[in-house]
Amino acid sequence: MRRAKLLWTLPLLMTATPVAAKPLPDTAAITKTAQKAMSATGARGLAIATIDKGKVVSVQTFGDRNAKGDPLTPQTIMYGASLTKAVFAYSVLRLVDEGKVDLDRPIAAMLAKPLPDYGNLDAYGNWGDLAGDERWQKITPRMVLGHSTGFANFHFLEPDGKLRIHFDPGSRYSYSGEGIMLLQFGLDKGLGIDTGQAVQRLVFDPLNMPKTSLVWRSDFAENFADGWTLDGSVEAHDERGRVRMAGSMDTTITDLANFAAALVSGRGLSKASRAELLRPALPIRSRSQFPVLAGDAPPAEQPVKTASSVGLITFAGPQGRAFFRGGHNDSTGNTLVCLEKGERCVLIMSNDVRAEAAFPMIVREILGETGTPWRWIFGDMKFV
Repeated sequence: MRRAKLLWTLPLLMTATPVAAKPLPDTAAITKTAQKAMSATGARGLAIATIDKGKVVSVQTFGDRNAKGDPLTPQTIMYGASLTKAVFAYSVLRLVDEGKVDLDRPIAAMLAKPLPDYGNLDAYGNWGDLAGDERWQKITPRMVLGHSTGFANFHFLEPDGKLRIHFDPGSRYSYSGEGIMLLQFGLDKGLGIDTGQAVQRLVFDPLNMPKTSLVWRSDFAENFADGWTLDGSVEAHDERGRVRMAGSMDTTITDLANFAAALVSGRGLSKASRAELLRPALPIRSRSQFPVLAGDAPPAEQPVKTASSVGLITFAGPQGRAFFRGGHNDSTGNTLVCLEKGERCVLIMSNDVRAEAAFPMIVREILGETGTPWRWIFGDMKFV
């Protein structure tokens, strides 16, 4: 394993000098790009924010927030989906800096009793299903945040609905919301850290995110977005009542842009913790992110210079090192792509999943060619 990692990292060190970054487009140019994306995909709502030198420079919204035609605005409540996981990773790194969490100390050491003895808990996961497989004892926060626990995405997606470990934890990447819930369980029940309160203290309050929450708030009812699915049908906004770090966050494009600016600049993190965010740790060898547990693809079909870090997907492209994090459900498409050089990002949120087909074009027109592994992210989707 050590030899494989060494061989994989050498190309990063030998990457040619990155190309010069182009100036970010002005708001009028971004408006044209958004209009082109919506026209090409049929998407009804789209929000785009840009970050340069670690600071938010533009926030724009386009289209509708619901079937009535009410406008999507910079203060409209939108579903964060799996961008929640990036917020959780940042929060955990803050806890590391406070000396409360060790990334490499097994979650088992947080708990008062063996994980399977807690049984199957609707609020967290089916831990009782792991009885007889001692590999759960090896799982660490680093493995959770780097998606290498060995779990499927969620136990209820297994053919028999039972949670199991499919490969030795830490040995390879496979996306898992179930793993995120295990770490939340370790913090909540093992260390007595209320994750909802911790995220509020460590992220939402200091980063100026007043319209962001891990559970539904009554004041969100004034201005929230419903969604559109691939077939154009409307899906009502889900009023989530339980903190789930795998994906329960409601937010606005304005708030989430503030978080993205902190993420790319490392604001609030120690030098060591910021390095964990950006360091390519576990090479990704699957053809695409989904379906999970697909195994290694032939080398020619693997994404180039792509790896998981603590919370992000890192890659090396023509403008140097960069990272990605996304969020998706049947009526939501979110993407954050950031370049380390110049601390530049484009954040896209859409309450219409059809917009995802235009994400590569939007990112390219704003940031230039980044080398984002779009085929690994979206599989066989037809892009505009």
